[in-house]
Amino acid sequence: MTGSIPTLDTLKDQAKRLRNSLAQSGEKITHSASLELVAHQHGMKDWNTLFAAAGNRPPPVAFAIGQRVNGEYLGHAFTAKIIAVQAMQSSESFRVTCLFDKKVNVSKFENFPVERYRVTATVDQHGVSYDKTSNGVPHMKLKAA
Repeated sequence: MTGSIPTLDTLKDQAKRLRNSLAQSGEKITHSASLELVAHQHGMKDWNTLFAAAGNRPPPVAFAIGQRVNGEYLGHAFTAKIIAVQAMQSSESFRVTCLFDKKVNVSKFENFPVERYRVTATVDQHGVSYDKTSNGVPHMKLKAA
């Protein structure tokens, strides 16, 4: 086998596409047969072996404690240091706590400042939060500094 093993979701999607493609050309196979074929394509003896190999790898590391980042929080630019990271169960999202270099006023009202030094958000592996403002903009966007 060469290269890295895709995620389980990607492997299952490959099997589904293979099964549908074969069905369109007149060859019907079962879902389990398509899983076995995908396993062979990735150099494994069977689906169970591929499933174990794909499921036992560590989650991707997108962010680390002490890492310098910059980005936007509620539309305000910031630079910060990551002080906490927790990989979420999906292994493709992270709860990240950032300590801002300078306080960020997140209020939209000049006479009512709401300043933040530290913020925690759940972000995907690209640093974009799942939570969004009422106009659809992500609460947080992170990039490595």
